[in-house]
Amino acid sequence: MSSSRRLAAHPQLLTIKIMFMGRKWLRNIVKGVSLTSALFVFQACYGTPQDLGFDFWIEGQVKSKTTGLPIRGIKVSVADGVQYEYTDENGRFGFFTEKVEGVKLQFQDVDSTENRWYQHRDTLLSVAKEQVFLNIELEEKK
Repeated sequence: MSSSRRLAAHPQLLTIKIMFMGRKWLRNIVKGVSLTSALFVFQACYGTPQDLGFDFWIEGQVKSKTTGLPIRGIKVSVADGVQYEYTDENGRFGFFTEKVEGVKLQFQDVDSTENRWYQHRDTLLSVAKEQVFLNIELEEKK
């Protein structure tokens, strides 16, 4: 007896088979959503993987030119780009950016009321290494 005749003779088997196929389909959807969620959480926690050899690490410290003390809250960004970082309480910053010739960095005081008012500064880097450390001094606005 063929499987289609057997199913026709026993409608309960057809119902069970449809239910099993539905569960399998649903299980595959749940697996896909779970994998996608896990990848999203990984990316949110650890960031996107860096392009091997095409990025470099920029880090540094921003200080006041008059006092020599670190400045917190300075926005360090790549001109015409989306990468930016704010300096921490020690004036430090760090981020990856694309490895191209002549990277222009901007240092902007965006919270002038919190830690005095500093002049903006632009710096042009010529990239030769995989990692760059900058010591930046900003002057106070008068």
